[in-house]
Amino acid sequence: MIKVFIIAAVSADGFIAKDSEHSPMYWTSKADKKRFVQLTKRAGVVVMGASTYKTIGKPLAERINIVYSKNQNFDGVEMTQDSPIDLVQKLEARGIKEVAICGGAHIYTMFMKSGLVDTIYLTIEPVVFGKGMNIFNEELHYSLKLVSSQISESTNSLLLEYKVDYSGTPKLKD
Repeated sequence: MIKVFIIAAVSADGFIAKDSEHSPMYWTSKADKKRFVQLTKRAGVVVMGASTYKTIGKPLAERINIVYSKNQNFDGVEMTQDSPIDLVQKLEARGIKEVAICGGAHIYTMFMKSGLVDTIYLTIEPVVFGKGMNIFNEELHYSLKLVSSQISESTNSLLLEYKVDYSGTPKLKD
């Protein structure tokens, strides 16, 4: 069974960015960046929306980059409009064992609602935006079980790993 995980950094007040053009490359810690590279290279596949891809500006090396977009094409990446379930089935047929969902809010929400996400890697950064974009853009209700937590001594970032517990969690209708 293919493993699907979400990886995200949030401000201390819970935002993944100030707006759709605000790149985490400029406000996340070295600890978060190191974790992101380690986990996404292990997975070998990163999935993101077009806005998130534009904040990065180029394909992530040593990973298959898949971008959700209806009307844009980017060099060096695979484009898709597949449902999460269809995309994951196609990746599994290609022998892929693990997939990293890298944002933004619409893509995180779409994959959570699909029931495919088994782990969430979340970094809480010691910054405050006051307003911004939430990690999810729709109402969701899922239980999480804390697997591990670590404080980066040099950056005061909190690195969390959660398992998604679907047992008894009502799924919201599309």
